[in-house]
Amino acid sequence: MGTAIAMHLARAGNETVLWASEFDERILPDLLERRRHPGLPEFLPEALTVLGPDRLKESAEGLELAVMGAHSGGARTLTNIVMKGSDALPVVLGIAKGLEPGTGKRMSEVYAEEVGHDRVVVMGGPGLAPEIAQGLPTATVMASDDDEAAETSAAAFRGPTFDVEVTDDVKGLEYCTVAKNVAAIGMGVVDGIGKTSETDYRNAKAALFTLAVHELTELVESLGGRRETALGLAGLGDTLVTSLGGRNRLYGELIGEGVEPDRALADLNRRGMTVEGVESAKDIRRLMADLGLKLRLHDQVFQILFESAPAASLFECIAP
Repeated sequence: MGTAIAMHLARAGNETVLWASEFDERILPDLLERRRHPGLPEFLPEALTVLGPDRLKESAEGLELAVMGAHSGGARTLTNIVMKGSDALPVVLGIAKGLEPGTGKRMSEVYAEEVGHDRVVVMGGPGLAPEIAQGLPTATVMASDDDEAAETSAAAFRGPTFDVEVTDDVKGLEYCTVAKNVAAIGMGVVDGIGKTSETDYRNAKAALFTLAVHELTELVESLGGRRETALGLAGLGDTLVTSLGGRNRLYGELIGEGVEPDRALADLNRRGMTVEGVESAKDIRRLMADLGLKLRLHDQVFQILFESAPAASLFECIAP
């Protein structure tokens, strides 16, 4: 996703540097020599500069907006590395979705702690990396407590095929990014069951998707977010696109086909895919307990992943 975002920013006319950290060394030769990320369908635009781990200082020179592309489990580490190797990070935009493993902190909290200021923006909504890399029409939403930082970030992204909404509902947006990944795993489970039985289960999937959005909305409102955020791009929109395609849906599909959850996760990890919904399922279970909520679909996904419940038990959420 970080590479796809850099490609879009460069095409939008921003002077953009894609900096690869030590954790990206496996794909760095592809980026430098082939000018292509192995997981994306397009070549890098000529205007995009790619620099390796030892050139962080050069990458950050004159920096106005720092886009952090690491997943939620690596967000703090990456921000800490960048802070130590650069003069300043005036505005930080995080594209990671989910909560920090271990602490349960939202990404905006993690970034703010590491950079020492509140000019932090987080991005949500439907944005699949391959489509962004191809320049296909996309609409996202950015949230911040700092209006100027949010507008600065949005202005850098906006273009003929890329729209950005801006909100101050940071909590709402960030908790949407947690629940939508768990819902996508559930939708993938239905797809996997359908593949093995040669049945589409369209009625069931529609019912479960609707339930997922209702539960996401209840969770977001209980945590201090707004209903309109949950029913907008950050919630409903992102849940839809993630349920149609992506790593979390693929993980669920493998489970629906009969692959054990641990084995399915290991297989995707070997292929370089991070499935954030696995940790998010644990986060949702914890938040449900803290808030006294009963979210049937999200709880059933947890039971399938961690308590050996059969994949088909997900259908019980339709008529409990």
